[in-house]
Amino acid sequence: MRTPNRFTGANAKSEAANSAIQLLTYATKHYKPNRGAVTRDTPAVYSENGVDWKHVEAFEYDAAEPRMRLILEAKGKPLWIAHTPPYMDRNLAALEKWAKTKPGFRVETIGRTVDGRPLRLWTIGDGPRVAWLMFRQHSWETGSSWVAEGLVKELLANLPKQLTVKMFPLCDPDGVERGGVRFNKFGYDLNRNWDVNGVEKMPEITAQLAAIKRWLDSGKKIDLFYSLHNTETSEYLEGPPGGAYKELAERFFHLLESGTSFAPTRKLFFSETKVDPGRMVVIQGLYRDFQLPGFLMEQRISRHPKYGRLPLVEDRLRFGRELAVTIAKLLTP
Repeated sequence: MRTPNRFTGANAKSEAANSAIQLLTYATKHYKPNRGAVTRDTPAVYSENGVDWKHVEAFEYDAAEPRMRLILEAKGKPLWIAHTPPYMDRNLAALEKWAKTKPGFRVETIGRTVDGRPLRLWTIGDGPRVAWLMFRQHSWETGSSWVAEGLVKELLANLPKQLTVKMFPLCDPDGVERGGVRFNKFGYDLNRNWDVNGVEKMPEITAQLAAIKRWLDSGKKIDLFYSLHNTETSEYLEGPPGGAYKELAERFFHLLESGTSFAPTRKLFFSETKVDPGRMVVIQGLYRDFQLPGFLMEQRISRHPKYGRLPLVEDRLRFGRELAVTIAKLLTP
């Protein structure tokens, strides 16, 4: 994955612990070019119609560069190449338009991105048990959005009456539009900067945090918070900081492993309680502020042992359906 050309520190109103000097010092240490995003384990995908995507089968890979040379036969048609099957804002708009025709679906705009694009919050159902989900904090992680689509369609067909699902379906629409990776226009990581204040530089995190706070301040609860990501060759579930909600975490992990295509590369583990300034992920921030039972899950884009091949769009959609069933079992047994 690429890193931004610059990293912007906290604004003047931030507390001393999150000062620009500290953030810039930390950025020098951690925000460096990643040489592991494109490897022989993660071949590109291609499409001749912009809709149907296949993995490139023939390629040459030079790990020293690193560089991948794709070998494709041109057929005189437009050809699209991508790291993973794209999921654009227009895909989300089509899903939202369809969902609005279904009972129990509600949508609101909770804020605007740096470039002024709307940040959506979707709500499905009106039950007493509440799951709050988050997708696409990092714009390159398109598999997360395909999962969200499969999940929404399953929920609108079979949502238990006891369950409410609230979700941020696309956290970084600016990055999706410009072909970004994980940072907003000012260089902030939309998952790794939940301990940095600054509405001007981070309106995305600010709006998401405010929406959660409004919900909790109204006397309502959140029984499960879940953020889904993609990575290259790992797959895992990370629980709340310090081993909090251990019983819930263990049951969630078991249900995912036994009832879905989740194929963990490591055992269930829990997030750190202390992190360096500017590196607090969403589940750490939400536990610090509200003691929420938050979980962060990574899905690999490399060869999947349960599929016996590289994951495709239909696999992500199917996992979305499986995830909806799993959350329903977890919260409404």
